[in-house]
Amino acid sequence: MSLTPLKSFAQDVAVLKYQGGGDWYSNPTALPNLVKYCNDNIDTNINENIQTVETGSIDIFQFPLLHMTGHGNVFFSEDDAVNLRNYLISGGFLHIDDNYGMEPYITKELKKVFPNTDLLEIPKDHPIFNSAFSFPNGLPKIHEHDGKAPKALGIFHESRLVLLFTFESDLGDGWEDKEVHNDPEDVREKALKMGANIIKYAFEN
Repeated sequence: MSLTPLKSFAQDVAVLKYQGGGDWYSNPTALPNLVKYCNDNIDTNINENIQTVETGSIDIFQFPLLHMTGHGNVFFSEDDAVNLRNYLISGGFLHIDDNYGMEPYITKELKKVFPNTDLLEIPKDHPIFNSAFSFPNGLPKIHEHDGKAPKALGIFHESRLVLLFTFESDLGDGWEDKEVHNDPEDVREKALKMGANIIKYAFEN
């Protein structure tokens, strides 16, 4: 199954529901706010009714972009891993945003999806940092967490970036309603602009 024809008309995104007990449902206002921001600022026409899809479901093939987040454990069954791999290599895009504490679990599970591929740091001159708004220094830092520098890690298939893992940044917290985290407006704006870059890149590549 190929997603290529979808790119020309489908502008839908979905939250990925995964197994393992991690809170895949965290940041409930994040994706709706990002979608509204994109529709208002970068000429997208994305459905603002965000759906949820399970990793092993054929329904993931309806969406050019899937968003995944959480704080804890992630588990992919063999069927989940095969389905997700087929989705990604046929045109789909997965953005995983570590909401703090997800990294050791998702790193391990991604080896089931791409056994022979490692997460690579994405260079700062990659188009995803300049697709709608310019981020010459790469991924912005939104929440402190461990105080480490934010990292944009990715998996490439035939030179196309198919998966983005944002770590030590927490973009999703910056997308949430202002009163959830009380982030300064300029911090929220950076998060939303980087999110818009991700969506624009995913829809066009």
